[in-house]
Amino acid sequence: MENEAIQNLLPQSRPNPDCRTQEGIELKSFRLGLDWFCLDQSSLWKVGLSWSLFFVLAIGSPIVSHFLLLCSDCDKQHQRPYDALVQLSLSSFAAISFVSLSSWARKYGIRKFLFLDKLCDVSDKVRRGYAEELQKSMKLLCVFVLPCFALESAYRIWWYATGPSQIPYFGNMIASDIIACALQLGSWLYRTSIFILACIFYQLTCHLQILRLEDFAQVFQKETEVSSILAEHLRIRRNLRIISHRFRLFLLSSLVLVTASQFFALLLTTRTTTTVNIYEIGELALCSISLVTGLFICLKSATKITHRAQAITSLAAKWHVCATINTFDEVDGETPTTQIASPRMYPPEVDWESDEEDGSDDLDNTKLVPIFAHTVSFQKRQALVNYLEHNRAGITVYGFMVDRTGIHTIFGIELALLLWLLNKTIVNLT
Repeated sequence: MENEAIQNLLPQSRPNPDCRTQEGIELKSFRLGLDWFCLDQSSLWKVGLSWSLFFVLAIGSPIVSHFLLLCSDCDKQHQRPYDALVQLSLSSFAAISFVSLSSWARKYGIRKFLFLDKLCDVSDKVRRGYAEELQKSMKLLCVFVLPCFALESAYRIWWYATGPSQIPYFGNMIASDIIACALQLGSWLYRTSIFILACIFYQLTCHLQILRLEDFAQVFQKETEVSSILAEHLRIRRNLRIISHRFRLFLLSSLVLVTASQFFALLLTTRTTTTVNIYEIGELALCSISLVTGLFICLKSATKITHRAQAITSLAAKWHVCATINTFDEVDGETPTTQIASPRMYPPEVDWESDEEDGSDDLDNTKLVPIFAHTVSFQKRQALVNYLEHNRAGITVYGFMVDRTGIHTIFGIELALLLWLLNKTIVNLT
């Protein structure tokens, strides 16, 4: 990471004093979150600290915990038959997330990676929306991680408190159990949080483009030249290609590993020789919930931005139709042209949208748009619509568009696997 990678998050570090893109934004919590994970690799000793923490909490602690504290001779309540799958899953996702975050920070810098350097080209509305999203980022991390961490902490404390004579220890039993419990909880929190943090980074970058698309849709409500519409659309498409390229390996790896982890959990818990109880399967259920949550954060953001980007085509076609209806083509030759005033296609008084809509389709609705019929010629409008139809924007993963059809399939598979595991947990709990 560049020397000013973390500092560039601050608004006053912008080189252009006229570009007041981040005034009033409080990024302290965001910076503290990055510092907590030791992602600042601006110097040699910080790089060593970052990788040392990763190896201790994501590699070393899980290995020691699995081989020294497996407790295979303990009673059934204290045995951990699914510990290998849990540790391997969490460590794999922590490795993918840490390597990705370190690579992004070192190659682009946090400010450039989050498109903060591009905010001077957008409207005040987009900047305010992005500022609010940045402020909520660390809160979202806490919302997604802390509930599962509280349950994991309760399980770990119970496990050590009720089985001190069965659990292996070194030296003083109480001190050994406290240190081991703290390391296991710290390892779990670090691995889960760094994966969710990478997913929130992806959500942040997507949210900025969603705001830009919503702002871009307003060009059809006013007098605008086709050239300016085309230029802005090209900028948005370029940003979407950049996002797709940066995150494609992370998204594909997360999808494959989450699905594989869920399938292995399903196979292990459905063996005829397996007796499942809440004490054994509870930790596996928490791991699955955390991983599936992170995956859905990414897929939902990708699907939402793809849907908004493709809704622009529908909006442009509606704009073109409304303009054509209000425009009389001149008749060539002998018949003189009579200019007849035609009513403009403004939205009627009736509210065409249902009150039950969730707002996800606000770019593609049934409302008509105001028309400036003599501003843009029919040929230019038709050319723009043709361009949008044949150059659909959106998030791709190695060329495959992430749209609602794909997300419904993935959602059905992942949710079915997760619900099966939760059902096994709840049934044995009762």
